[in-house]
Amino acid sequence: MGPTGSGEQDAVQQPGQDPDPREGGSGTRTGARKELGPGTSGGEGAGAGKGAAPAPGPLASFAYTAADEEKQRGVRRMKLTATGLLLLVALVYVLATWAEHSGVKGWPGYVAAAAEAGMVGALADWFAVTALFRRPLGLPIPHTAIIPTKKDQLGQSLGSFVGENFLSGDVIRDRIHALGVGRRVGAWLAEPANADRVTAELATALRGALTVLRDSDIQAVVGEAITRRANAAEVGPGLGKMLERVVEDGGHRKVVDLVCVRAHDWLVEHGDSVMDAVQGGAPGWTPRFVDKRVGERVYKELLRFVTEMRDMPGHPARASIDTFLTDFAADLQSDADTRARVERLKSEILGRGEVQDVIASAWSSVRTMILAAAEDERSELRLRARASLMSLGAKLAGDERLQGKVDGWLEDAAVYVVTRYRAEITSLISETVASWDADQTSKKIEAHIGRDLQFIRINGTVVGALAGLAIHTVSRALGG
Repeated sequence: MGPTGSGEQDAVQQPGQDPDPREGGSGTRTGARKELGPGTSGGEGAGAGKGAAPAPGPLASFAYTAADEEKQRGVRRMKLTATGLLLLVALVYVLATWAEHSGVKGWPGYVAAAAEAGMVGALADWFAVTALFRRPLGLPIPHTAIIPTKKDQLGQSLGSFVGENFLSGDVIRDRIHALGVGRRVGAWLAEPANADRVTAELATALRGALTVLRDSDIQAVVGEAITRRANAAEVGPGLGKMLERVVEDGGHRKVVDLVCVRAHDWLVEHGDSVMDAVQGGAPGWTPRFVDKRVGERVYKELLRFVTEMRDMPGHPARASIDTFLTDFAADLQSDADTRARVERLKSEILGRGEVQDVIASAWSSVRTMILAAAEDERSELRLRARASLMSLGAKLAGDERLQGKVDGWLEDAAVYVVTRYRAEITSLISETVASWDADQTSKKIEAHIGRDLQFIRINGTVVGALAGLAIHTVSRALGG
């Protein structure tokens, strides 16, 4: 049987053996599919024979596909070319040997030697290439079918290689430092179009986050946080200091002016009500006309008093209000009884359902405001975000000290992740390789690199022939 016999024909998809890759997407053989976990490929991997649980089947992204079958057809064409060359040198060898035995002198010996060495080289390279993917001629020759039987060990070696040479702290740090991420990001952000793009993406992400979040949960968190913070902080001293500054700056006088104006207008409008109230409080034994005169007198005096307070900034009553507020501000800061009363009042106010509803509804207002600002390209939020990004980019692009800080942060973060999770990353490689089906893996790899490997057979035939010719020539020259 020639070199294209059972050893190589395994790579050819036979009708009835494998389903169409488009049907089901896996490309595995019909019937029960062999699940190979770590150490179960041919019994030679780590942990073989120890009853390890089978790993998951081949990943869909690594299944043998129609594109792979197209590449495999190219491999088969190259196999026919290499095999045809082998048959050609075999025919040349037969003819040259026949000519030599027929008495032809000179060239037949050289040609026969070259053809014989070419056959040896072709067969040796056929064996080497075939042994990567299957057992040549189906014979149980040791150290053949390397990929199917050593797949798991190859995955572990690949994981170790990646971990040692690509995931080391020094390699990551040097690579990030060479990239100059801070400077590049700064120059990129400094461009208005890029800043607009980032701003739009941030707005989209913000809208998405606000859409996903449940209002009831956020309202509960916000309400609980505000209430807890308010209960934990004593408000008396703070109110006292604020009131003290207001009185010192005269800020309360506008409030007093407003109260005086409104009180005067109310008295003018409701004079009859005031006089009726005074008369109604008089003793029953007094004459009616006396009660009426008293009510009128009280009303006039009250109206005069409020009018003077409204029109006279230096009115004594205003000074009394200043004194009262000053004393009250001092009591809020230093008087224990006043502070305790304020705290009780605060607790009563916070405990009311109406106040809790107002606190909880604050999130709805904030959410609506943020969503509206995120959707409006000309909103103050997006304009400020864009300006901040461009400012940061310009600073990053020109400030080497800031660039060094950013690069240092990125290097430290990357090194931390790599050194802390290197085992998990490398195990992902080895476990992924272990989950691949051995036959599918062999077929897929052969489909991708098999065509180049067939050139090894062709080169082996040519190089072997040249080497045989050179050896025969030297031997004849030395009198062999």
